[in-house]
Amino acid sequence: MLRQGPGWSFDSTKPVIVHGSQWEAGEVGRVAHAHPRGQLVWADQGILRVDTCRARWVVPSSHAVWIPSHIVHEIVAETDASGCHVFLDSDVSLHLWRRCVVLHMTPLMRQLLLRFRQLNQELDPPLRHHHLAMVIVDELSLLPEAPLCLPSGTDPRLRRMTSYLLLNPQDFRTLSELVSFSGASVRTMERLFKSETGLSFTEWRGRLRLIKAVHYLSQGETSTEIARKLGYRSSSAFIAAFRRHFGTPPQSYLEHSIGMQSVKASE
Repeated sequence: MLRQGPGWSFDSTKPVIVHGSQWEAGEVGRVAHAHPRGQLVWADQGILRVDTCRARWVVPSSHAVWIPSHIVHEIVAETDASGCHVFLDSDVSLHLWRRCVVLHMTPLMRQLLLRFRQLNQELDPPLRHHHLAMVIVDELSLLPEAPLCLPSGTDPRLRRMTSYLLLNPQDFRTLSELVSFSGASVRTMERLFKSETGLSFTEWRGRLRLIKAVHYLSQGETSTEIARKLGYRSSSAFIAAFRRHFGTPPQSYLEHSIGMQSVKASE
């Protein structure tokens, strides 16, 4: 079958292609697919989810997902969203990650992509286009990774459960209360979580909440507001859980990630 689109472009004169997109909540950008170009997925507004056979990455606007070439993936909008796909030719992406990773978006990278998206690649001077493309490649290689991966699984009973939790992270009911619609017993579901994700049900749900919390932080919400939205007993319980996972308090997380990028760039 003939593949069309920027992900399948072999034009060496355009090592970087930026394609803008808008999504409605629940929309699947394209059914599971892979392409020869590596891809950076970023929503400047809203939340996207990238699914592969191994994991799910829930991505707020403060972050992006790098998808290497030939990795089968699917992009789903968790909310109404707008953003862009950045497709890199293999010649300029060989030094980048060979696995899917979530990356902190720096202010510079955000502005580079927004500016590049505005360029008319047919009318703008090719040299100008190439120079900006190379700056994007350099900046991309410096972005720090973020622990925002949710291990996935293939069992349909497990996927029914995780899909529900993705939409309802604040639901604090126990596994025995939630399991009825999945088609599995509590014991089977516990086994599926452990064998297919490497995490217990409690650990998986806790990680999901923390990933959602990063989105709320990027929107300027306080720890008290986030704790209430995600069903934590108190703001102190939320702060403690966040610090255990990310190694830093919630309110300094985004500032810390940008600082990490600055240090890496100076090395």
